[in-house]
Amino acid sequence: MFAILKKQNLGPNVNAFQIKAPQIAQKAQPGHFVVIRLNATGERIPLTLADWDPSLGTIMIVCQTFGKTSFLLNQMEEGEEIADILGPLGTPLEVKKYGTVVLVGGGVGVPSILPKAKALKAAGNKVISIMGARNKELLILEEELASGSHEIHFTTDDGSYGQRGLVTDVLGELIASQKLDLVISVGPVPMMRATVDLARKHKIPSIVSLNPIMVDGTGMCGCCRVRIDGETKFACVDGPVFPGESVDFAELANRLRYYKEEETQAMEGVHKCQCGK
Repeated sequence: MFAILKKQNLGPNVNAFQIKAPQIAQKAQPGHFVVIRLNATGERIPLTLADWDPSLGTIMIVCQTFGKTSFLLNQMEEGEEIADILGPLGTPLEVKKYGTVVLVGGGVGVPSILPKAKALKAAGNKVISIMGARNKELLILEEELASGSHEIHFTTDDGSYGQRGLVTDVLGELIASQKLDLVISVGPVPMMRATVDLARKHKIPSIVSLNPIMVDGTGMCGCCRVRIDGETKFACVDGPVFPGESVDFAELANRLRYYKEEETQAMEGVHKCQCGK
């Protein structure tokens, strides 16, 4: 069992959880994720490792309500325990001296770029971060990402905070003003695809962290398969970090829609239970 030590609300339906998991904290690296199961009959879902502290034996995950299990996790409180946490999983980001690196985070993609930014900064890179969301209320972990960056920019669709527009607007301005050596993007599929397309246009290497459907997290189930340079890869073991220009984003988007009907039915069942019907 894994105890929830701290719960922090970051925004509408988004919470950060500090959890006691000393073995995971000792081995975690930027790009790693975990698979959690709330109880013995629960489903397994992947969540990014947003932070960890080996000295305290703790990890931090950020959860936004999307489906049944994320909804139930966000209902849990400090002192409660999660049945299973498997990890760290995946192939981590290669942290080295690239030069000037731009990290683009959309929505709950920010928890994934946070440890990458801190590690790349510590490795001697110039780190520029771009955070994007529909409005100010949905921007999360601003202070944490700012401390891991040399420079940070914000965009909102409605102009309620930072620059009005898209993250690619700011990325385009940065490309026009200086030499960039790498672009890392994590967030909704359309955002990652647009970021990769812009970087490719200017011959800048890019990296994305993908979020396909997963079950076991060890490559056995095959649910997380993605098309990389025309070959089938498993995001849980071959990724989730991949070269952006190699990803078949159309197939990824289609796979993410596979179980929408089942996800809706599961959520309806949760709400009925909570209403006592």
